[in-house]
Amino acid sequence: MGRLSRVELRERNRARVLEAARAEFAERGFREAKVDLIAERAELTRGAVYSNFPGKRALYFAVLAEEVARAGPDPTSVAPGDTPAAALGVLARAWVARLPLATDERQARLTRDLLPEIMADERIRRPFAQLMRLNATLLGLALENLGRGGRLVRVAEAALTTLHGAAQLAAAAPGFLEPFTVVRACERLGELDLDDYWPQPTLFPRTELVDEPWAPPAMEDLVAGDPVDLSRDGVVAVLGLNRASAAEDAVRAAAPGEQVTVVLVTADPPELAPLARLAVADLMSCLRQAVPRPRWPGLRVVCDEPAAVAAAAGLEVVTDSTETALRVSSGRVVARATGVGAGHAMVSTATRRLED
Repeated sequence: MGRLSRVELRERNRARVLEAARAEFAERGFREAKVDLIAERAELTRGAVYSNFPGKRALYFAVLAEEVARAGPDPTSVAPGDTPAAALGVLARAWVARLPLATDERQARLTRDLLPEIMADERIRRPFAQLMRLNATLLGLALENLGRGGRLVRVAEAALTTLHGAAQLAAAAPGFLEPFTVVRACERLGELDLDDYWPQPTLFPRTELVDEPWAPPAMEDLVAGDPVDLSRDGVVAVLGLNRASAAEDAVRAAAPGEQVTVVLVTADPPELAPLARLAVADLMSCLRQAVPRPRWPGLRVVCDEPAAVAAAAGLEVVTDSTETALRVSSGRVVARATGVGAGHAMVSTATRRLED
């Protein structure tokens, strides 16, 4: 076998660090895990660990994101639901099936420090809150596709609150959780009327008509888990993680059949990009089992860790407050908006056919 290229060697070392870190976190928990011991398990130097990850927390988020991504669907899961209540029941079954049992101490140690670590740092807590709102939008859209009419994002928020709370109790109080009760509670949520509505934005930036080249890189849609062609006609909203909830404003105002893609960017990709992938994958691994594919949310979500899509959109610098939207037509950017409400401005302009 020939010598590995620098890129191949880096990828191999990164995989070794992730595997060693998973074992260390499962054995000791995040707080007690040591980077030196992770390096020793991976048979690498401490410097090699830090060349792939800037710190232990970034490594922890990456391990958990990999854990969710490779878990796959529950082979014992039931058929997807055909109503919001039935879908929430299947979602809850898939969710609680992943939780550590009273005797599964290694799995409990692996996951129990996630929310405490998020809560300990405002720089992490704010984007996580926005990611949870994005998840509520994704789940709400899927439930609406099954259903009775009207917005169901508040129902989705209540279900996610129940399920995340169940996850914390499963780790903190082993043996307390009764999975069937959680499932039944989530099913009942699907039958509630929470007087939900979408507060349509009234202020948003002006849309500028342009004619610019558009050559975005290939990316993966976190919702469907498939490659996504960003060169196709539609609206692309580039959102910093502190603006992730703006995805709903874009998708709600879109014309029927309008493709909206949210591209998540961050000023701290080594730490926050794995958190973004983890948050969306955590929901979608269960939602894909709970809702028939034709009823999955039509919103596409991309995590642009290298800011490559943002660069193709002409953004030289991204922050966690970035908000820029583009309209793509026939492989060209034909309209652009920048600022709070840019995604809404772009799709609202689309419904007026750019006639104003």
